[in-house]
Amino acid sequence: MIAPATDLALALDRVTFARAVGIERPDAWQEDLLRSDSDRMLLNCCRQSGKSTMAALIALHRALYHPGSLVLILAPGERQAKETFSKVTGLYRKARPGHAIPADSYRKLGMELTNGGRIEALPGTEKTIRGFSGVDLLILDEAARVEDGLYFAVRPMLAVSGGRLLMMSTPFGKRGVFFEEWRNGAGWERYEVPASECPRIPATFLEEERRTLPRRVFRQEYECTFEETEDSVFSHEDVQAAISDEVTPMFGGTS
Repeated sequence: MIAPATDLALALDRVTFARAVGIERPDAWQEDLLRSDSDRMLLNCCRQSGKSTMAALIALHRALYHPGSLVLILAPGERQAKETFSKVTGLYRKARPGHAIPADSYRKLGMELTNGGRIEALPGTEKTIRGFSGVDLLILDEAARVEDGLYFAVRPMLAVSGGRLLMMSTPFGKRGVFFEEWRNGAGWERYEVPASECPRIPATFLEEERRTLPRRVFRQEYECTFEETEDSVFSHEDVQAAISDEVTPMFGGTS
């Protein structure tokens, strides 16, 4: 068990906490993220970059060292929510060996600590999240695949608490709130992590993927680029270029 005398250092520095739970050498971008105090963070990361592990670590740290905190992790589906929550519980066992997680944690995809801190992982639908309020940390996993309506529904949860919002994803076309916030959103701290900057992904594997996958797919999955969707008739740029404030609409305009 981690000695009580070290708790202050762990509470004050998430990088120290990461090393205490087995992440000995965080990547440079991971250290920057862990030490950030920003209230709004966007993570545009390739597959297998470690973004879910970092989010799980930030979630656990908040619940452990800020008594009474409520942390929500939302994902497009139950499988993804379960996967991210398993990273939280794995880190928790390393942080507090012998400190039992409630027996129903795995069934409910949530855990409540003795200090009142809570972490809930949920599949992202408005029905599942409407009952929550006063959220201290809100994490949207695979945010590029989250429906716009869900994003607009969860933001008010941070209004009173002043909570933090972290959105992370691999790109999924030039569509949706993740793309729009990455391109035009104000007030965000942005992290872009292509596979070439991830030391755990061998260069030989990337070359094989480059030869095997369609160029659009490779760029999206490994180079963090927002590509046109397969069924797009017109490109996003063409649509934007066709819109003008100087032309009076045919319908709905004033006479």
